[in-house]
Amino acid sequence: MAEAEPTNRYGVVTGANKGIGFAICKQLASNGINVVLTARDEKKGLDALEKLRHLALPAQVVFHQLDVTDHASIKSLAHFIQNQYGKLDILVNNAGITGAYVDGEALAAAKVVNIPNGWPKEVLSDVENLTEKKIDEILSEFLKDYKEGSLETKGWPLAIPAYSISKVALNAYTRVLAKKYPSFCINAICPGYVKTDINYNTGFLTPDEGAEPAVRLALLPQGSSSGLFFVRNEEKPF
Repeated sequence: MAEAEPTNRYGVVTGANKGIGFAICKQLASNGINVVLTARDEKKGLDALEKLRHLALPAQVVFHQLDVTDHASIKSLAHFIQNQYGKLDILVNNAGITGAYVDGEALAAAKVVNIPNGWPKEVLSDVENLTEKKIDEILSEFLKDYKEGSLETKGWPLAIPAYSISKVALNAYTRVLAKKYPSFCINAICPGYVKTDINYNTGFLTPDEGAEPAVRLALLPQGSSSGLFFVRNEEKPF
């Protein structure tokens, strides 16, 4: 990748001490974006920062601790951004947790989620009337059916169901946010099956390859399409 001249643009990447997040930081900085690399673990974050500094990238990369599940941690980062830069141009929400034991073979076999015809699909397809409340209702119904053991009869995905539905909800929320903030460019992306710790390194793409389509979206100019879902570089229906 050809290195770009540094700019006065600033970006934050969550969960960036390794894997796809680390690669996204590297590629954004190579494109002249000043990057805040974040991670829950301060030592791991600082170690990652040191690796990037050895690359002599054209833009600045700094570390700030961030736990996306901790409101105090989120506020601390927000205050840092405001005081240090006064603005934020790019936010890449990369951080994720499994929350449970993951079957690597099942994860490798899982495809883009397709909920059979029914109430959830109808609600999620109604873009104009989609709201956070309706997404919450779908998640509540899924949890009820999960506890009752009725996922198959109710038409929910059976391959890693909780993970799959969380992705559906995230993609739907992208639509809600894009409509709520029309001046922002907000999109969701599946980077492909990338070899990282979260899938026990069963993927077939490298972290750098997984980062490339995410960085492409992050660098889209203002006024670009918003509220879309991509698999790699290809726009897909929700």
